Formats: sequence, C-alpha cells, structure tokens
Amino acid sequence: MNYQKILEEIELEIQGALEHGKVADYIPALAEVDPYQFAMTITLESGEQFSVGKSKEKFSIQSISKVLAFSLAIDIYSTSLYKRVGVEPSGSAFNSLVQLEYENGIPRNPFINAGAIVVVDALITHFGGNYAALEKVMNFVREISGNADLQFDAIVAKSEMEHASRNLALAQLMKSFNNIENDVHDVVQTYFRQCAISMNTQELSRAMIYLAFDGKDPISKKEFLSEAQAKRVNALMLTCGHYDASGEFAFNVGLPAKSGVGGGIVAVVPNVMSIAVWSPRLNSHGNSHVGTLALQLFTTKTGLSIF
Repeated sequence: MNYQKILEEIELEIQGALEHGKVADYIPALAEVDPYQFAMTITLESGEQFSVGKSKEKFSIQSISKVLAFSLAIDIYSTSLYKRVGVEPSGSAFNSLVQLEYENGIPRNPFINAGAIVVVDALITHFGGNYAALEKVMNFVREISGNADLQFDAIVAKSEMEHASRNLALAQLMKSFNNIENDVHDVVQTYFRQCAISMNTQELSRAMIYLAFDGKDPISKKEFLSEAQAKRVNALMLTCGHYDASGEFAFNVGLPAKSGVGGGIVAVVPNVMSIAVWSPRLNSHGNSHVGTLALQLFTTKTGLSIF
C-alpha cells in the first residue's frame, strides 16, 4: 500500500475544512496558535514513517498525555487502580462536576479530567512527590518517542494554572470523597505540566507504537506493558478517548484513539501502525475537526479499521 500517496490525498482533501471549528481559546496560550496548520504521520512496525504537512511543528499534546500517564499507573497499580477510577464512558463533558458528585468522587474513566487527575495523584503517591512523578512521566515519554530532549511548555502550563478553577474544583470535590491523597494544588499543577508536553506528529506517532503491538515497542524491542494491560488501554481509547463523542468517533473512524485540545489525535491500528494527526481547530466536543476527518478518510481509503 502506498501510504505516502494516501496521506498526500488526505492533505489535499481536508484543505476546505481547515476553517471549521475553533482553537481552545479558554487556554490563552493555545488561543495564539495558527489555526490553519495540519500534520499527519504514521509509524510502521519497522520504524519507517510517512508524513504530510507540518509534521515537525511542536504542539501541546494536552489530553493525549493521559494515555501515557495511565500506562505508567496501571503498570504500577494494576487492577487496584480501578477502585479509584472507573473504565466506563462518561457520556458527559470532559470537565463535568455533576457526574462526579453523583458517583461519590469516583471518575468514570482515566481520560476525562477528573480521572486523569486521580491518575496523577496516584503517581505522586507512588514516586514520593509531584516533581518526581512528573519526571517519571517525562522520562517515559522521552523513551517511547526516542527523543531524550522532550520538555513540557512552561508557558502553556502556567496559562492553564491561571485558569484552573474548574479542575481545582474537580480535585477538591474528589478530595472531599477521600479520592485525592496529595495536596490539590500540587496535583493539578503536575497534571497541567503533563498536559503541556510539547511534541510533533513524528514524535507522537513513534511514541504510540507500543500500543499497536501489545505493549511492546517493535522498534526498540522494549516491553512497556503486558499484552493484557495494552488491551485495556486500547479498549479505553476506543470507548472513552474522545469524551462524549467517543461513540461517534468509533462509528466513523473505527480505531482506538485519544484526542487533546491542542488539536492532536493519536490512533493505533493493532499489529500494523500508530498514527498521529494535528490540526488546532476543535469541534463542539473539544476534538480536532480536521484531525477527525483525516482519520476517517484514512480508514476509508486503506480499509484499516478494527471493525
């Protein structure tokens, strides 16, 4: 299959859609991003990559980082983590307080904000501090991406912390139900720094390849998760990776995937490849409008879907 030709076709076909949606302007540092950018990269088992667009342009991965932190956490805590965070689709907005109140401070899944905050809290407890936990996440991302120089964007993280009222409220509510063990400010600040990790589609696609091959990186030959753990991460990406639009994404694209409000989406084709796409304008659910379209076109053109 001529992947480069297919990606070039997709790049051409999405041009008219680049003006639809809007950037995540509730985070001031993200509001300044040029909204007309697009990039897409696939990484194969051999390590060969194919890209189009601004595939070397770094952006804030935001909620895509939740997959990486969760991968670390389940490797540490195994099934005991599910006592603190569920595995069900939320059907609600990614930052909803209402559901959390009804369900006694136990978030529905690790990919909504409340669930990701619990995961960060668990990592802080395990590693003995917020700085140590963040460094472990950063080192994990550096290792799986093959780039030892990756950093988080301090300006984006600061911008998010200055507009953190709802996420602090989520954490405080969970603390009242004894589901946050550490200082709320430290946990939320660490969460924002994790979300502010800056990567491009080449790095992101390379980083996600372990989830396409049962938890084992076929390029470095390192095993990061067991087959059972990787299956659970992929299942959650399919059912919860796009917030309250996860069912629609599974219906139209048919791949385990995770989006971020920075405009990135990562997806995996089991035993074949990992994919990263980026376009900053978001749809009403907070997912990249053009990124979603590009992935739909990709699975249609290639027939590569899990269904």
